[in-house]
Amino acid sequence: MPPDAAESLISFRSALARTVPPKDPGDLLIATWNLRAFGNLTAKWHAEPGDSPKRDWYSVACIAQIVACFDVVAVQEVRRNTTALQFLLEQLGESWRVIVSDVTEGGPGNGERLTFLYDSTRVQPSGLVGEIVLPATVEGPSEQFARTPYAASFVRGSAEFTLTTLHVIWGADASARLPEITAFAEWMRAWADATDRWNQNLLVLGDFNLDRIGDPLFEAFVSTGLWPPSELNDIPRTVFDNDTSRHFYDQIAWFSDPDGRSLLTSLSYAQRAGSFDFLPHLVGDLTRAEASWRISDHYPLWAQFHLAPSAR
Repeated sequence: MPPDAAESLISFRSALARTVPPKDPGDLLIATWNLRAFGNLTAKWHAEPGDSPKRDWYSVACIAQIVACFDVVAVQEVRRNTTALQFLLEQLGESWRVIVSDVTEGGPGNGERLTFLYDSTRVQPSGLVGEIVLPATVEGPSEQFARTPYAASFVRGSAEFTLTTLHVIWGADASARLPEITAFAEWMRAWADATDRWNQNLLVLGDFNLDRIGDPLFEAFVSTGLWPPSELNDIPRTVFDNDTSRHFYDQIAWFSDPDGRSLLTSLSYAQRAGSFDFLPHLVGDLTRAEASWRISDHYPLWAQFHLAPSAR
């Protein structure tokens, strides 16, 4: 590893330690991250002007520093080509595992997979893995999600939780996203209200392409009782956000009753959530656009949960 890359990773670790809580035995750290076009990789530490893709070994080593801070990370935009994903697992080390969907075929699917990376010393899969497919109606087959939502259940101590991730279609305009967001919120609420196994501690996380609080997309997202922590309200989602352009694309949320009581059991939100701005810690004088192709155009989002004493 070149000296400048090694020094940069030290800076990453130091900044992350000031931003993200340490992994405590009584806590759970869950994150979501849209990694822009996370597919192929240039096999050198620093990509040169003529190289394609621009994502190189150094870039993935930086991504690994961030991912390693958490127990489970839902990743969107992993592509059909898994070269970068495999290198990321190598950088994370032998205790890290992956659960990954197949590619959603067709143009709207964009050749994408949905992925969960998890630290096997902290959590283990508890059995459920599945894709959400909308049932047919009396009128005929339902229009499906552009990228099929992906769910996986995990356990820490005796606390079991199920994560469902989605990358909502962008569409020509905001109204094109509304049917997917509405269908997803309704599906997840029906799951939360069911009496079957694996319906407790449902959390949703991913890139929902929400514009802002109060607009129709956000209202559809929260219409069935999903609610993201307020600590994420003022957190920028992308490297291109600024004071005049803020978005709510990425979210972590769970269900509450109408009176605001959380439906989480054996887990409680620690009132702590945030992001990590990786831009100041990268090697080289990169523009935001250049950095977006090396790391991502999205920031990672995370939330901390406490395990009930009986679940530890």
